[in-house]
Amino acid sequence: MRLLTDGPQTDLMFPDRVTLIQEVLASGLRGRGGGRFPTGLKLQAVAGRKRLVVANGCEGEPDSRKDHVLLSRSPHLVFDGISLACHAVGATEAVLCVHEGSPLLPGLRYALASRGTTGIRVVEVPRRYVASEESALVSFLGGGGAKPTVTPPRPTERGMLVDNVETLAQLAIVARVGARAFRDGETMLVTVPSGVHEVPVTTRVADLVAGPVLAGGCGGVWLSAARAADTAIGEAPGVAVLRAPRGCGLRDTASILAYLAAESARQCGPCMFGLPAIAADFAELANGVAGQALDRLRRRLPVITGRGACAHPDGAVRLAASALDVFAADVTAHTTGAGCTSTTRRTA
Repeated sequence: MRLLTDGPQTDLMFPDRVTLIQEVLASGLRGRGGGRFPTGLKLQAVAGRKRLVVANGCEGEPDSRKDHVLLSRSPHLVFDGISLACHAVGATEAVLCVHEGSPLLPGLRYALASRGTTGIRVVEVPRRYVASEESALVSFLGGGGAKPTVTPPRPTERGMLVDNVETLAQLAIVARVGARAFRDGETMLVTVPSGVHEVPVTTRVADLVAGPVLAGGCGGVWLSAARAADTAIGEAPGVAVLRAPRGCGLRDTASILAYLAAESARQCGPCMFGLPAIAADFAELANGVAGQALDRLRRRLPVITGRGACAHPDGAVRLAASALDVFAADVTAHTTGAGCTSTTRRTA
């Protein structure tokens, strides 16, 4: 285990910021908040602007617990990563964001105080699904609402490095062991029904959850059992959250879409009108109501993609489209009145 250990580390291999960034690039480290953007490229984009490093520990994904476990068990590793990110980009200030009222707050403040580190503060962010999106965090920290903003400019273009706390903890590991050793033993934290586990990035999704799998949480995709057997956790989409269907896959998806519609920022047409419409259509399909819900979904999903002010509508569309594909037998059964097929028999 590399991540779920504690204790600050000061003797690092790459004290020079240029060398550190090059080592991060060579490590292949990618963001662990869902976007999987190369961390070294982010550091390069922000370096020299001397603005702000934002560590995102909000964990807006309802099923995810990995960041909570990391911050509770290894806060110093995260703070090491924050300090290294500040060093790499030339920032003098950093913020660790967690949700309002988080039980982590006392422990984080104690850990920060025990380090004697200056320039890092802990900030509470509203408990909303979209509040932890990177542009929403930047807006909130600038005195605005915790809602996504239209990009560009992206936070990096404003001189702000926004990274998930696991990404920053992994950055600290790169600085300790070097790029080659990091690649050889790279792990990641994943939330599955049994809890949070640290696993090699080469672990197959099917080795963690059997059958059809929801990968990536609310904005992720359903994987068939066959695809789950062929997909490494390091290649799975979105946040590292995996779970089996909770009963009928279509009803499960309808419930998630209703949640996403309710949690939208209501700032643009796709969120205000598109998400409630596809949520209603999917609920009708899942409940086996006779009508044209399936035809409407097939028309609406392509229209919504790429038109939102942020990626929230795209995630909902991606989830819905994958459910129609993976649970195609159920779609037919629901639309013909035949009822659900058994989740235990789904193998494709």
